[in-house]
Amino acid sequence: MNVSLDKTGNVEGVIKVTVEPADYADKVKKELKRINDTHVIPGFRKGKAPVDMLRRRFGKGVKSEVINDLVYREVVKYIDDNKLNILGEPMPKEVKEINLDEDNYTFEYEVGFGPDFNLTINKDITLPYYTIAVSDDMRAEQDKQLRERMGAQVPGDTVDDRALVKGALMELNADGTVREDGEAIQVINGIVAPFYFKDKEEAAKFLGKHVDDKVVFNPWKTCEGNAAELSSMLNVDKDKAPEIKADFEMAISEIIVLKPAEHDQEFFDNVFGKDKVHNEEEYTAALTDMISRSLNDSSRQLFAADTRKYFLDKFKDVVLPDGFLKKWLVARNEGLTAENIDEEYSKIRESLVWQLIKGEISRQLDVKIEESDLKQLAKLMSYQQFASYGMTNLDEEIIDKYADNMLKEKEYRQRIFDSVSENKVFHVIRNTVTIDEKEVSLDEFKKMVEKD
Repeated sequence: MNVSLDKTGNVEGVIKVTVEPADYADKVKKELKRINDTHVIPGFRKGKAPVDMLRRRFGKGVKSEVINDLVYREVVKYIDDNKLNILGEPMPKEVKEINLDEDNYTFEYEVGFGPDFNLTINKDITLPYYTIAVSDDMRAEQDKQLRERMGAQVPGDTVDDRALVKGALMELNADGTVREDGEAIQVINGIVAPFYFKDKEEAAKFLGKHVDDKVVFNPWKTCEGNAAELSSMLNVDKDKAPEIKADFEMAISEIIVLKPAEHDQEFFDNVFGKDKVHNEEEYTAALTDMISRSLNDSSRQLFAADTRKYFLDKFKDVVLPDGFLKKWLVARNEGLTAENIDEEYSKIRESLVWQLIKGEISRQLDVKIEESDLKQLAKLMSYQQFASYGMTNLDEEIIDKYADNMLKEKEYRQRIFDSVSENKVFHVIRNTVTIDEKEVSLDEFKKMVEKD
């Protein structure tokens, strides 16, 4: 068997494979024997069919399968042995039908080569890293949210912007009088939450009201006719709810307001853990640290965007085997065709270049993805998913099992792998290059993000 490479350009080539009977004859013979031994051929006992008959009946298919498998393996071996940096996969230049009357065959596979990046990652490279300064306004807003989260619902005198309102709901006629016929809707123990209303004008009708006051509002407008919400508010069937567009009068019997938690030891313990914070000074410091950590993700994301842009700009003139890659992408993706590949490729190319750059950086900095890395992120994702449902105190065993199940799903596993890979690359870049760290305000940071 003879295998050779013909470079058709700087980044494209053809691998040619020539095979002779000596390369494949024994394998074909062995496969025909296997068929004879394992299949029942009509008119013959298992294993007793004549060789000539087997060749006539199965020879073409077997020979084709054996030769194609043999050739592809040799192409892959040639690439590995010669350490060729190819992109995508070798593609047959022409699909040939095996002719049984021939003995020698020549196959050609198109290949595309990855570019040689003149890339060195070291302290000579300087990249910006922006951290967001924690302002008094941020601390005040975070403190407000924490106090409300740890607060209690208590009876109140006045409806404010977070109050629940209880009372009787009466359907009104078009002239504003209370409807009294047998079809009228009346809810004796009604409850509404104006702060959830989609129509803010309807919500404003309740603000400042007191017990025994009456409010005329339109339930349909509060939720834009949402059947589930109307059904719950008016105690009617979901099917009927969207048809109810009349105004209602609510006689307020009780107002429930949120009383924010006080800055006492119980509050400090609930927020930061027992005996971690003891006074206002320690609380302010811990609050600042909490906000800073919550902003770290934003800083890392901007650093990743800036770093990606830096390297893409540096290698904006890199040459790829565009013609080959277009053919390869069309062959591998159902949504891509010869008619739309040029337009789609222009969107894909930058991502391909980045993947190549990232691969070169990973090779230079010896970035390795361990199973434990995948498990760690899967557990974090599991915890966040449960937390979104309000389940924050689950046993480690449950989180661990959920993460394992997530990693068994091919789609989830690939997504987790890609995320871990990306994060590790940016982490090692940050630790390898020179970082110009700058503290900016939140508004300045937002402008930089919008600019990117």
